[in-house]
Amino acid sequence: MNKNMILKNGMVMPRLGQGTWYMGENSTVKKEEIAALRTGIERGMTLIDTAEMYGDGASEILIGEALRHEEREKLFVVSKVYPHNAGKGKLEKSLDQSLQRLQMEYLDMYLLHWRGSIPFRETIECMEQMVQKGKIRSWGVSNLDLDEMEELTSLSGGTHCQLDQVLYHVASRGVEYSLLPWLTEHQMPLMAYCPMAQGGTLGRGIYQSPSVQTLSEKYGVSPAVILIAFVLAHPGTIAIPKASQESHVIENSKAMDLLLTEEDIALLSKDFPAPVRKEYLDIV
Repeated sequence: MNKNMILKNGMVMPRLGQGTWYMGENSTVKKEEIAALRTGIERGMTLIDTAEMYGDGASEILIGEALRHEEREKLFVVSKVYPHNAGKGKLEKSLDQSLQRLQMEYLDMYLLHWRGSIPFRETIECMEQMVQKGKIRSWGVSNLDLDEMEELTSLSGGTHCQLDQVLYHVASRGVEYSLLPWLTEHQMPLMAYCPMAQGGTLGRGIYQSPSVQTLSEKYGVSPAVILIAFVLAHPGTIAIPKASQESHVIENSKAMDLLLTEEDIALLSKDFPAPVRKEYLDIV
């Protein structure tokens, strides 16, 4: 499996990273969370995903404390702006606050967290200005479905969008029908959040399914690794599983070296069929 992906603007982006939703919100586990992030980086998971929404900035603060200044150039840091802050007079202020919390001078990628009332045209203009100022190196979107991606990219500067971050895991495969093929055709990765179905009750029963159990035993890894490897089996995807404990990060990192076969995917599809019609995006 290719461990990195070349974005259409030429940037190199890791395909397996670390999500940080809910991290930084509980001071009693702060040391463990920082240790988990550090362990991930040491094992090559140098893509870090966060958002101003996560704990009202608490996740960004935690990351800022966990990362070392001298390693900044080897990291790929992504954050997201609230939709109501994604316009003139607001986006740059939100970005500056995120950078301050992260203790960084720039982001590698800045995403519109989901669609709001501010027109795409205005958000694109603001994102492009931040690229020109050197505060971000690229920008993208999150939680946008196919019709919204077509609308976005039809606007001036819209094709500069580098990726779409959406929910995707083995039991939520709706994106495979039309969104993922479209993104692949337009050289935009699909960045999968909750690849282990770890949001809320999403994962209920998945880990115990016969196909996941069979592959877990076949490869000698945890069911979580199988789920991550499934997402990464498509060459146009990126996965950002969250893990707050070092042992879980170490296990997740094994997905970088696991390439599921067509037979493996067919086995998983018996329990979790691919979509046969358009399905709307799942959102947590």
